[in-house]
Amino acid sequence: MAGRRVFVTGGGSGIGAALVEAFAVQGAQVAFVDVAEDASEALAGRLAAQGLPRPWHRRCDVVDVSALQQALRDATSDLGDFHVLVNNVGSDDRHALHEVTPEYWDRRVAINQKPAFFAIQSVVPGMKRLGGGSIINLGSTGWRIKAGGYPVYATAKSSMNGLTRGLAHELGAERIRINVVTPGWVMTERQVELWLDAAGEADIRRNQCLPDKVWPDDIAAMVLFLASDESRAITAQEFVVDAGRS
Repeated sequence: MAGRRVFVTGGGSGIGAALVEAFAVQGAQVAFVDVAEDASEALAGRLAAQGLPRPWHRRCDVVDVSALQQALRDATSDLGDFHVLVNNVGSDDRHALHEVTPEYWDRRVAINQKPAFFAIQSVVPGMKRLGGGSIINLGSTGWRIKAGGYPVYATAKSSMNGLTRGLAHELGAERIRINVVTPGWVMTERQVELWLDAAGEADIRRNQCLPDKVWPDDIAAMVLFLASDESRAITAQEFVVDAGRS
């Protein structure tokens, strides 16, 4: 990945931060957006201090599609066309069926679904100029295992498969690959803080085929493969990284 340009949405913490670091370690020039400005700056500074390429980053709420598009334009102007796009941003806030209002629905979709489409729309012209590229959309096993507590999130994330397959033929003609990486229960700081109690540990033992927890680095490893030329014949596919949970 050395010298490749990569754009990540939601890159300031959690899985996104692991993605940014993994690409930087490979020598890629990474740009990312996130609402968490302090965490983003700390990540960029830490990577630069290690002698890695300092990531380009900007505070951006992806709900504002025009701001996301402007960030992509500015990053392209500063760095060049992007070889790789990772649509990572998401929010799995819990909600019940009876609580959902049209406004809440629209905001969940605006975080978990809409930005992916418009980020793709923004990077494709540059990928065409480069002669190809790789787009990786992050899905969720939540809808696959019929987990309750977030029906709007499940709906939005399940659409990553439809978006991916719906664009694969059109983009493939330009040698642009598009795939889905579907994480299981990943031990980000947020997940550990909110959910990893004794019941959570029991849930992992009961439902995963593999006994080890899934970490952000496990997701990054699969994303790196799909971003690289090693996956040049792979598109329109879903890759589940969940230790056999689903």
